[in-house]
Amino acid sequence: MIVCVCHRVSDKEIHQHASEGKSFEDIQIDLGVATQCGRCEDCARDVVEQCHANAAMVHGAWKAMVVTRRF
Repeated sequence: MIVCVCHRVSDKEIHQHASEGKSFEDIQIDLGVATQCGRCEDCARDVVEQCHANAAMVHGAWKAMVVTRRF
């Protein structure tokens, strides 16, 4: 889905950058998202937050699994 019409940036592109651990501000610089009219900013931030939350959840589950297996 296209999130930023002005720069033709998709949610997949934002997700890819967020998965690399980049902040919203870094993604703005890299992709130009939310730098022109600004209407996409809320949606773009939601995509980044969702991706970071999923990564944290996976990391936490992996860490718990490693700790459990030590014993």
